[in-house]
Amino acid sequence: MERICVFCGSSPGARPAYRRAAKQMGQALADRGITLVYGGGSVGMMGYVAQAIIEAGGDVIGVIPRAILEMEVAFTDLSDLRVVGSMHERKALMAELADGFIALPGGLGTLEEFFEVLTWAQLGIHHKPCGFLNVDGYYDRLVDFLDHMVEQRFVESVHRGMVLMDQDPERLLRLFETYQPAAVDKAAWILALKAETV
Repeated sequence: MERICVFCGSSPGARPAYRRAAKQMGQALADRGITLVYGGGSVGMMGYVAQAIIEAGGDVIGVIPRAILEMEVAFTDLSDLRVVGSMHERKALMAELADGFIALPGGLGTLEEFFEVLTWAQLGIHHKPCGFLNVDGYYDRLVDFLDHMVEQRFVESVHRGMVLMDQDPERLLRLFETYQPAAVDKAAWILALKAETV
């Protein structure tokens, strides 16, 4: 695993634990020689994780839309800051560059980015690990809702199992290193879905 995309907030959040976790994630990536791919921001959680990996001697690729660059929130000191035309281009390039995806605490954008790549994994478009760094239980209620979706038969348990999670960056990265994509019989899955809608 050479590059991991981290989705996270442009806000620092309410708790110091979130900021500490972002810094620990940057350090953990640097320790493994893994390049950080992220949204290119200098503020909030994005700034903390990028600064930490740089200070630890690691590599960073930032991907930022021109409109956000012009708001002067980009991490302009990055040696590899890629400016794109839109949010869609940003997500596509980050997905192409990364070997896995981690969501740190964040807001609507973080969730939207994470669930898009998770959906792609469900559809077999990629076979890269996707996981939450669950700092101070930040994602507990969301994970409960994922389980509820399984119970209500809108998500298959095998797809729910694709979501890796830990509260410690080191342990989460170890889960990524041993991740095996779920073997899903797509034809059987589609036939079952058709049978349920009759």
